[in-house]
Amino acid sequence: MGSDPSHTPIRPARRLRVSDVTVVDKSMMRRAVSGMVVGNTMEWYDVGVYGYLAVTMGKVFLPTAEPAVQILFSLGVFAATYVARPLGGIVFGRLGDRIGRQKVLATTLIMMAASTFLIGALPAYATIGVFAPIVLVVLKLAQGFSTGGEYAGATTFVTEYAPDRRRGFFASILDFGSYLGFALGATVVSVLQISLGDEAMTAYGWRFPFLAAGVIGAVAIWFRLRIEESPVFQATQAAQEAADDVHASFEGRPANLFAMLRDHWRPILIAVMLVAASNTVGYALTSYMPTYLTDSLGYSALNGTLLTIPVLVLLAVMLPLTGKLSDKLGRRVVMWIGAGTTVVLVVPAFLLIGHGAQWSTLTGLALLALMTALWVSNQAASLPALFPTATRYGGMGFAYNIAIAVFGGTTPLIVQALLTATGDELAPAYFLMAMSVIGAIGVFCMKESSRRPLPGSMPAVETEEEARELVLTQDTNPDLDLGDLPFAAEDAVRRAQEAAREAELTRAH
Repeated sequence: MGSDPSHTPIRPARRLRVSDVTVVDKSMMRRAVSGMVVGNTMEWYDVGVYGYLAVTMGKVFLPTAEPAVQILFSLGVFAATYVARPLGGIVFGRLGDRIGRQKVLATTLIMMAASTFLIGALPAYATIGVFAPIVLVVLKLAQGFSTGGEYAGATTFVTEYAPDRRRGFFASILDFGSYLGFALGATVVSVLQISLGDEAMTAYGWRFPFLAAGVIGAVAIWFRLRIEESPVFQATQAAQEAADDVHASFEGRPANLFAMLRDHWRPILIAVMLVAASNTVGYALTSYMPTYLTDSLGYSALNGTLLTIPVLVLLAVMLPLTGKLSDKLGRRVVMWIGAGTTVVLVVPAFLLIGHGAQWSTLTGLALLALMTALWVSNQAASLPALFPTATRYGGMGFAYNIAIAVFGGTTPLIVQALLTATGDELAPAYFLMAMSVIGAIGVFCMKESSRRPLPGSMPAVETEEEARELVLTQDTNPDLDLGDLPFAAEDAVRRAQEAAREAELTRAH
């Protein structure tokens, strides 16, 4: 989707006016970001808890199996969550594009919190036998179905609220919450391991982190229900209703899955490549490393957890910084750096981790955190910008969750299988290198979106002064293509409003 020298820009129907530019309500922006961050924190809290309890969960739900089988079972259950995510992305994405982002995001959060809480209340194998692992898989599938609509909806929501010049920064705060949630999950597990010990953790202690999701979920739901619908979605809905009122055609209607695949296959493919690259690195650090440190390097479960917590906090802090950097340099530049950094540094990172000393393990984990930050910080801002408003939630939900199901959630299982099959301690590093090469191809094909309006949307700014400046410089602004702006939709709304006023005056007379 790079620039085409033969492309002639479409001549806009009219000039950009100050009234066309969206001035972001800062208080609503803060509320939107906070509401989405708590949801992402909730999602990744569960991912963190399950990742750090993988060895324990295997013992609880498959106690008669060999340790290696227990680990593969636990990681397989983790991967099963991601099987349901594409279906959730399709269902909730379609609903989000039809009835609104806010309603759907409240629903996904309620389902996600309930599923996590019920895992904590689930009887173990010793109580109900083989039904225990079966019900665990069912609850993880339900959890995956709900989270299939969570990240895509949250990023869509925040990017539609954010001003164009700072979209990378605000969107990256979502992933700040994600990894902070992961660190919170790791901390809770560590405190329990220290205070209870291994036997008590296997007997009953593993339940507490999942049960705590009920409290965290209640707070997150309260935040999310206080948010209004995104202004971009409201404008699109108004334009659609206006077109219906004047019997005009309108291209901004939600498409069904087959139409979306036909019309948007290229941005979907690009999104899959970007997500595959960023999340294999991210999940290798967050979900696989606790098991790798414990099972392959001989660290105790407690030490393996404690070593990764400061690295997760470091990663969370880096994300808004690299997101802000993408607002300055461009999304593509930062992701190019992420791809190159991964290819060059992932082998040294695994060698340092495998050295066995705590200082070298921390250094290797920090290098993985740097790679993750460069890849992931751009994801939340770049992926929604690949799709127009009417199909943004559905398109991103489908692409993101397909990639997560195939490459993200399965990363711990894949790298463990590679390590077992080859006996090569660097096999996981080679896998991450290959995925970053695929991601680099996606970066090459994508169009730069930094500082530009979202497709199908009018420009969004922070102040009235910035709106006036944008109108004055519309002919020379390199980040503004008038031919891409939805003037027709804006004019349809205006015509409908004028028709409504005239009808009101007619009735009055």
